[in-house]
Amino acid sequence: MLEWTVVASARSSDGSEFVLARHDDDWVVRVGERLLMSDRMHDSEIALAEHSLSRVDEPRAVLVGGLGLGYTLRAVLDGVGPRTVVTVVELVPEIVEWNRKYLAARHEYPLDDPRCRVVVGDVFDTIQRSRRAFDVILLDVDNGPRALAQARNQRLYGSSGVRSCYEALAPGGVLTVWSAGPNGRFAKKLQELGFQVEVLRVSARTGSHAKHVLFIGTRP
Repeated sequence: MLEWTVVASARSSDGSEFVLARHDDDWVVRVGERLLMSDRMHDSEIALAEHSLSRVDEPRAVLVGGLGLGYTLRAVLDGVGPRTVVTVVELVPEIVEWNRKYLAARHEYPLDDPRCRVVVGDVFDTIQRSRRAFDVILLDVDNGPRALAQARNQRLYGSSGVRSCYEALAPGGVLTVWSAGPNGRFAKKLQELGFQVEVLRVSARTGSHAKHVLFIGTRP
């Protein structure tokens, strides 16, 4: 069994404990005893960016909900032009700090990219305040629409959250939601609230049979 070294920890406003740990050059973030993100299972986070950007020509504004270990943000910055504004919203301020202190060099310092704007807060609030502001919205919050580690995140994936995402997108914009597994009810909800919907199963890690799910909704 691998021995993981705890590097740092933090407690969120609802009392959940976030732990950053490493083994050699592998990093994980846990919430309590649950694995929330891992270096070893990040291919689907890159796919989240690539599939979304491929559906929008020259996006002007991209919103990334959830910084995690930085893989999605790095893939977004690699896939957009020099004038695109990329806003990344992270609820837990310590995760931003950990990315700057421990993980920045792994991703070529994405938070220092002049195109990147960092917001510490709840992405739900950012989305609710926005109207036709984004060409692409990427959500990798908690474990997706199911098996949530934090109950408050359910509001992001409920009807009001999906409706707010729709209103925050420019016409032709794309919402892509990362999920640990399938959820037919969520796909149906996207469609009922006006999105053209695709559901993709993508590899969690190259060479692994493990799959994650991307819900892709396009605003007509």
